[in-house]
Amino acid sequence: MKLLFCTFLIYFLINPSFGQTSLKEIDLQRGPYTVGFQHYLASDSTRTYSRIYDYTNRTIPRPISISMWYPSDQKITVEKPMSILNYFEILKEEEEWENLPNELILNWFTYTNTPENQQHLTEKSSAYPNIDFAEGQFPVIVYAPSFQASSIENFELCEFLASHGYLVISSTSRGSENRWFSTNSLKELETQARDIEFLMKEAAKLPVDSEKIALMSFSFGGLSSVITQMRNANVKAVVSLDGTERYQYSLLSNAPFFELAKFDVPYLHMAQKDIPEKVLEEDKINPELNTSFVFYERISKSKAYQLKFHKLSHSYFSTLGVLFENRDQRQDKSDAEIMESYKLASKYTLNFFNAYLKNDHAALAFVEKSPSTNGIESELLSHKSKNPEAHLFTFQDFNELASAQNYENLDALVDSLSIQNPSLKLPEGNLNTLGLQLVFNSTAPSQGINVFLLATKMYPGSSNLFDSLGEAYLHTGNRDMAIQTFEKSLTLNSQNQNAIDRLDQLRR
Repeated sequence: MKLLFCTFLIYFLINPSFGQTSLKEIDLQRGPYTVGFQHYLASDSTRTYSRIYDYTNRTIPRPISISMWYPSDQKITVEKPMSILNYFEILKEEEEWENLPNELILNWFTYTNTPENQQHLTEKSSAYPNIDFAEGQFPVIVYAPSFQASSIENFELCEFLASHGYLVISSTSRGSENRWFSTNSLKELETQARDIEFLMKEAAKLPVDSEKIALMSFSFGGLSSVITQMRNANVKAVVSLDGTERYQYSLLSNAPFFELAKFDVPYLHMAQKDIPEKVLEEDKINPELNTSFVFYERISKSKAYQLKFHKLSHSYFSTLGVLFENRDQRQDKSDAEIMESYKLASKYTLNFFNAYLKNDHAALAFVEKSPSTNGIESELLSHKSKNPEAHLFTFQDFNELASAQNYENLDALVDSLSIQNPSLKLPEGNLNTLGLQLVFNSTAPSQGINVFLLATKMYPGSSNLFDSLGEAYLHTGNRDMAIQTFEKSLTLNSQNQNAIDRLDQLRR
């Protein structure tokens, strides 16, 4: 018997041909930190779930199987690193086959049980279980696995990023109701997005920089990551490893929370090579998959990068794919080229996150340059990018700048902004609301008065603004200025009952 995994995109089909790879041959350049690893089971009590192989009617809170890689300063003495077999034991748990004997793992989970693959299981990773966290706060990367895949499917890349100072957290790609996805892909997309958000909340309990959260995904996980970013403004960057948003735009755009204008963070998509014509014909694949990328073409608020790996098929954007997947003799290149491409994908991922989460100018230059300028052969990789549309200056932008200078010298600020943004508009209603909020809520109500002084200068005919400024003076105990300002409001609108009442109160 063998437990079979379904795949979301049929063009992953493979013919048998066995790889000869190892972690050592992938040889990612580690960073300065020792890598710690933790795995534990959490639960989301807001959703229910059934363990499908228990064959009962009982439901439980949704299990969230969490794998986490993190930077550590701990000096390793007697601790042993994780082996690949240890990672596969997590896969057993996530597949709800906890008691499966280890010798059946390769047979059970559709990996070919060859001597080479058996040898892989004994290899040691660079992650050490349950060691101490390093001092400091680190950016967070939430990893969304592919269709129904394990939290550990890309463990080598996750270890690599953790060694360079990132906390990487991942959970299993599970169906909404049980281990397997239903035929309702929109529902499963939303479920995975909620799982990602659960991980974001879980990461917030740890020594992280909550202002620096990014998403990384593979295949189906790309859909969920896009939706998660659209409804979470605290996500600052997105990396997609041949994400399905490239291939299933119609599905993505029908998601309830899809709103293209809200996808406004730096975005890096890395795509598989063009699928050969023979494979397209034999596997009945739409040829447009090689060229069409509607999501990339339509996003306009993001700095976006698109990389195409000419020697890499879809499966090999994951560690388990590089090490264990059978090679497709019709299209796959040599193992050396596959490993070199996976290494490049990891390098671009690190530099992208360093650029946009750590403000590393050298890393940004690497991501911006052409591959040939970076010393990469054009046969391996091609690159293109596009800039976001010009930003339309908003009232929120103005308020952030005004707040940064404690609402002082607002006239000079507006003059400067008007030169940079000739169409600048600060709506009267927004200024009025902001002024009142500051006066009544701030420990420094003079900030609100400064806003009203600016507003009455910009809108000198507004009885309402002078009325609000009168309230501000009254609230701060400046009786004389309150009287003058309410009188000004009445000259502009003799029917302003609030000004009439206030003046009667003040004069009495």
